[in-house]
Amino acid sequence: MFKKVALVATILCTTVQPVIAAELKDIIESKHRDVSSERDIYRNPQAVLNFFRLKADMTVVEIWPGGKGWYSEILGPFLKDKGQFYAAHFNEDSTSGFYRKSRQSFAEKLVASPELYSKVQLTSFNPPNYIDIAPENSADLVLTFRNVHNWYMRGGGDERVLSAFKSFYKALKPGGLLGLVEHRLAEYRDLSEQEASGYMRQDYVTGIAKQAGFNLIQESDINHNAKDTSDHPKGVWTLPPTLRLGDENKADYLAIGESDRMTLLFQKPSK
Repeated sequence: MFKKVALVATILCTTVQPVIAAELKDIIESKHRDVSSERDIYRNPQAVLNFFRLKADMTVVEIWPGGKGWYSEILGPFLKDKGQFYAAHFNEDSTSGFYRKSRQSFAEKLVASPELYSKVQLTSFNPPNYIDIAPENSADLVLTFRNVHNWYMRGGGDERVLSAFKSFYKALKPGGLLGLVEHRLAEYRDLSEQEASGYMRQDYVTGIAKQAGFNLIQESDINHNAKDTSDHPKGVWTLPPTLRLGDENKADYLAIGESDRMTLLFQKPSK
């Protein structure tokens, strides 16, 4: 088990930068996101992408965008004209039927709306075997949203998580950024609860990132939810949008909302 480490990073700022661009706001509010936008109140995409210093001329990699591509619906159109967007999805030959179906659904989404996604390049990511998410030293920004627990829980533990972070490091240019959002396990809870809850302790995540070579340069409370104790019968999936208990105490879980989340910005050293 990974040992608890001290947070030895310089926190430059905990406030977001000014609104990055009217065009990003227009994309977030556009019609193609009518369904996805229902989660905006919990996921705060404009503030998050501003915090991660997204610019339209960047080369950006999104890790495991899922079948619906919640953030890809924003990133694809935003980067289409001036930037480069890699969607590092599940591998096509995965032994998991869910993974294969999710990648297929995402690929079909790209083809169905070329006006939005014509420049998206689809790559494969599944550490430790599929780790070439973009050309080495090419990316300005790697983004991962609520994924770290998956690498930890699906076998491999620390080694698989570290492999993922090393992949991000390899793809990024010197000075490049890693933006990360993850379900946050309360700091007083034991690390063993990461094994099945879907929550990760922040000191664990920052420690793994440091092992991979990253520096933590900022953290934000954009996605903090004080109502979430991170202690639920079915882990994070007890809460919306999954609501794994069905109607049991549904009103209570809806009142909590989506999980408490860490929002962290790391940087690959310039030298």
